Amino acid sequence: MSQLKSNIPLGPIEKKWSKHKNEIKLVSPANKRGIDVIVVGTGLAGGSAAATLAELGYNVKAFCFQDSPRRAHSIAAQGGINAAKNYQGDGDSVYRLFYDTVKGGDYRSREANVYRLAEVSSNIIDQCVAQGVPFAREYGGLLDNRSFGGVLVSRTFYAKGQTGQQLLLGAYSAMNRQIARGKIKMYSRHEMMDIVVVDGKARGIIARNLITGELERHSAHAVVIASGGYGNVFYLSTNAMGSNVSAAWKIHKKGAYFANPCFTQIHPTCIPVSGDYQSKLTLMSESLRNDGRIWVPKKKSDAQAIREGKLKPTEISEENRDYYLERRYPSFGNLVPRDVASRAAKERCDAGFGVNKTGEAVYLDFSSAIIRYGKEKALLKGISQEDENAVKNLGKEVVKAKYGNLFQMYEKIVDENPYETPMMIYPAVHYTMGGVWVDYNLMTTIPGCFAIGEANFSDHGANRLGASALMQGLADGYFVLPYTIGEYLSDDIKTGKISTDSKEFVDAEKSIDKKIDSLLNTNGSKSVDYFHKKLGKIMWNKCGMSRNEKDLKNAIKEIQDLRSSFYKDVIIPGDKNSFNESLCKAMRLADFLELGELFAMDALKRNESCGGHFREEFQTKEGEALRIDDKFSFVSAWENNGEISKSKLHKENLEFSDVELKNRSYK
Repeated sequence: MSQLKSNIPLGPIEKKWSKHKNEIKLVSPANKRGIDVIVVGTGLAGGSAAATLAELGYNVKAFCFQDSPRRAHSIAAQGGINAAKNYQGDGDSVYRLFYDTVKGGDYRSREANVYRLAEVSSNIIDQCVAQGVPFAREYGGLLDNRSFGGVLVSRTFYAKGQTGQQLLLGAYSAMNRQIARGKIKMYSRHEMMDIVVVDGKARGIIARNLITGELERHSAHAVVIASGGYGNVFYLSTNAMGSNVSAAWKIHKKGAYFANPCFTQIHPTCIPVSGDYQSKLTLMSESLRNDGRIWVPKKKSDAQAIREGKLKPTEISEENRDYYLERRYPSFGNLVPRDVASRAAKERCDAGFGVNKTGEAVYLDFSSAIIRYGKEKALLKGISQEDENAVKNLGKEVVKAKYGNLFQMYEKIVDENPYETPMMIYPAVHYTMGGVWVDYNLMTTIPGCFAIGEANFSDHGANRLGASALMQGLADGYFVLPYTIGEYLSDDIKTGKISTDSKEFVDAEKSIDKKIDSLLNTNGSKSVDYFHKKLGKIMWNKCGMSRNEKDLKNAIKEIQDLRSSFYKDVIIPGDKNSFNESLCKAMRLADFLELGELFAMDALKRNESCGGHFREEFQTKEGEALRIDDKFSFVSAWENNGEISKSKLHKENLEFSDVELKNRSYK
């Protein structure tokens, strides 16, 4: 196994990024006009990168499969974005954000990258305020913020409605200005089919026009992949249905290493699964854990009665409720990190204390918060705190102002009033910490091909703290890539336009056309969704919240068999020369069926537990993740060798000099 070079600058951690920027090669404004950059994906990472690169003077081609860049999955992010501003004076700092992120990721991330992320985080808030993003403000006029899981400070900034939506609109407006100037050429309803590598460098992509079916060749001096994560390998996840791994997987098959595929995050506050015909899981913002208390009945008989519809949660007295997170983790309580909260919910449900008809749900209860806020408001208004109805109504108004849109959404889906009856939640697949391996400059192992946002293997480690996805996406797009891409492009100022007539472009296009024809000619009997659901069940049951050696070995075999069956028995109606959603799904599923196998292989190889990767064989007496630092303190980066089973593992050793390696404790 070879060692990977991360190209991290030398020197003290707090000076690495500044030193790197001072020494980096630059491209003059006049030369930028002659350089083309392709950006695949227009979420927060891709949108901010495309806008910033165009503002700098590069010629940008941006691609998205949606009808508009503002429909990227980033728009669904509800809760907020982290930054080390310390408005509350509660002790936050760049170092604290850095430390919390490394600890939250269970010490499986690069120190230098995480510190840089924390360092530029404050700039993001200033950038977004300047764009008009309506962050919440407190009475003094300062931006308001709150705590998210895994931290003891308030550093999560949020906007009414959905923070992701507001941030994406900011990036989208910046993009639109550059589209109007002609510096960004926007290709909506286009999907990247392959990357084209010429003389060892990324020189363009083959894209498919999803309306006409036409394959198009697009050349550039560099390609940026910003296509998000691969959570939909589980079929049911909190991701938008179209979210897929294809762009990242295509570059993997052309030489980009894929890192830590087994690192996935299970989000603890999702609306539970409702049935076999569901296509998406609804995320409820982690911000709810600021005020909602999580509990299950103490008695199995009560849980059974609730499942049978004989008992309501409001009928269970306080002394008969198990606030299990507060019990197990008194320091952090309901705000433990997502992986810890998710496993704790699973443990209670597996032990027979789950609610809902399926037994796979716990309660998120706001009654205490309503009373607490109500009493505070009553004092301010000179109303007696003994007036229960007045206190309750006043409290509801405060909760409504903070979470009203989420409560409304919950009620529409579940048909229960969460102000009166506790919400039901259960963990669901959410974010993927694995992804394309990149060095400190965000470049993959293909020269000239960069990966940003959730598409790369991230700065988070084995688990992501809430509200840090938006932070990473915008940090990469606004403040990191625009610097580091110049280092690479400075050698291309005399290259001129890249021709799309070369053999590499022709061969890539022919290969895609052949694969499309092959899929369309299968003429099987089963739909794409049939196979995707099968894959999802294998992944959830054997590679989900907990894994073990036996299940992972079985999963690999089952995925191989399913992939073989897919190519023999899938049916895809329609043709390739028109809008064909089934064909799109089939092309993406073909990639998921390969990724799923690599995912299981990676999980099998990592004989330890860390963050979102929980191997049942490796746990403490208390049931917490047991890391084995002397053997597994590395990034696993997989090289494609044609067949998934022949993928080669490369290791990037993780070195910690600024943070002490120790067992995570949130007690």
